[in-house]
Amino acid sequence: MKCDACGGPMISARENYNYAACGLPHVTLVGVEVRRCKACGEHEVVLPKIEQLHRAIALGVVAKRPRLTAPEIRFLRKYLGWSGAGFARHMGVTPESVSRWENDRDPMGAVADRLLRLMVVTRVPVSEYALDTLAELEDEPAPARLRLEAARGGWRAEPVAA
Repeated sequence: MKCDACGGPMISARENYNYAACGLPHVTLVGVEVRRCKACGEHEVVLPKIEQLHRAIALGVVAKRPRLTAPEIRFLRKYLGWSGAGFARHMGVTPESVSRWENDRDPMGAVADRLLRLMVVTRVPVSEYALDTLAELEDEPAPARLRLEAARGGWRAEPVAA
């Protein structure tokens, strides 16, 4: 393999690599392939299954006990695929609140922290309930009216009109 920068030969080796490109300062990839050019010092990291890698990072972040840090909040928002405004809509806050959280000017509250963690662990697409419905919740409480039916593999719930 040749270096894109200078055309020199790239030498491949397995090594531990600080994955700062994900936006988190303390993520180390163990034993990944890193290709380096001895001529110019350029390097590239081979990241197979990057979606699975980012899922593993996200799950590792939400599993920690201390509150989320600003870079972690930004990483998780991007992992979920939301813009700042879209994330604010899903969280039920203003875009300015998201900006303050992500720029470490205001800590994320405990309830929002828990909601973000819940969003991350449930992000696997579910056919009956999409996370996008969180952005459409109404302000006034009302009881759920449901009709439940035994179905293959479990119960199926259907909303009943009031």
